[in-house]
Amino acid sequence: MPTIDPIEHGRIVDAALSEDLSGGDVTTDSLVPPHIQASARFVPRTHGVIAGLDVASAVFSRIDNEVQFTPHLVDGDVVEGGETVAIVSGSLASILKAERVALNFMQRMSGIASMTAQFVAAVEGTDAVIVDTRKTVPGLRSLDKAAVTAGRGRNHRRNLSDGVLIKDNHIAALQAEGMGLQQIIRRARAQAPHTVKIEVEVESLVEVEAAIDGGADIIMLDNMSTDDMREAVEMCEDQCLTEASGNVSLSTVREIAETGVDMISVGALTHSVEALDIGLDFDELEQ
Repeated sequence: MPTIDPIEHGRIVDAALSEDLSGGDVTTDSLVPPHIQASARFVPRTHGVIAGLDVASAVFSRIDNEVQFTPHLVDGDVVEGGETVAIVSGSLASILKAERVALNFMQRMSGIASMTAQFVAAVEGTDAVIVDTRKTVPGLRSLDKAAVTAGRGRNHRRNLSDGVLIKDNHIAALQAEGMGLQQIIRRARAQAPHTVKIEVEVESLVEVEAAIDGGADIIMLDNMSTDDMREAVEMCEDQCLTEASGNVSLSTVREIAETGVDMISVGALTHSVEALDIGLDFDELEQ
C-alpha cells in the first residue's frame, strides 16, 4: 500500500472531525463522565479485505492522544465475519466521539479493497492488471487509491499531471481545428515533458491504427466489443500497451481480460463501492 503523505493524511482526518465535531458532542458531553475507561473491538460482520487501519488510528489520536489503537491485522489482509481487526482502549467519551468517523473511513476503504480483490481474483491467470480511475470522492482520492492497492489493484493517474490522457473531448475539439489523431498525439509528444507517457482513448479499430501511427504509448479501448479488443491487442503487439475501459463489471471482466489487454480500468472500484460492514463492539467498562 502506498504511503499517504502525513500532511495530506492529517488534512483529511481533520476535515472529517471538524465536520462531525465542530460544535462538540452534546450527547457524550452530557451523559458520559470523563473518568470512565473502555475497550472496544473493530469487528467486520462479513468476509472482506481490510483497509484504513492507519487512518482510523489517526482519528482516535486526534481526539485523544492517550487512547490506544492496537491493530491485529494490516491493510490488505483478508478478514472473516466476527474476526477482531483492531482494539481501541481509553476514555469512553473519547472513543465515542471518534467512533463514527473512524468507522466511516475504515468501512469505505475496506469496501474498496474488497471490491478490488474480487476483480483481481476474476482475472487471475491472465496478464491483465486491474487499475482504478479518478472517479473518487473529492478530497479523499489518496485514501481511495490506497484502498485499491490494499486490494491488490493498481493506481492509474492520481491527478492530471501524472500523464497525458487524450480523451474524446480533447480529440473532438482539435479535430474541429482540422487536426487528425496522429497530429494530436504528436503535438502532445512535442509539448509534454519527455518523462510523461502519452495515452489516447479510441473507440474503433481505425482509431487504433491512427493512434499506433501517431506513436501513443498506451491505447485505451473505450466501450469496444471483445472481438474488436482482441484484434486491437494484436495490432498493438510490441508497439504500445492496451487498456480496456467502459462498462466493466465482475460478470464481464474475465472475458475482457482474455482478449489480452494489459490493463482494465474500473471506475466502480471507487464510485460505486459498497462499504464493508464493520462494527465497534464494546467490552466491559471500567469505572
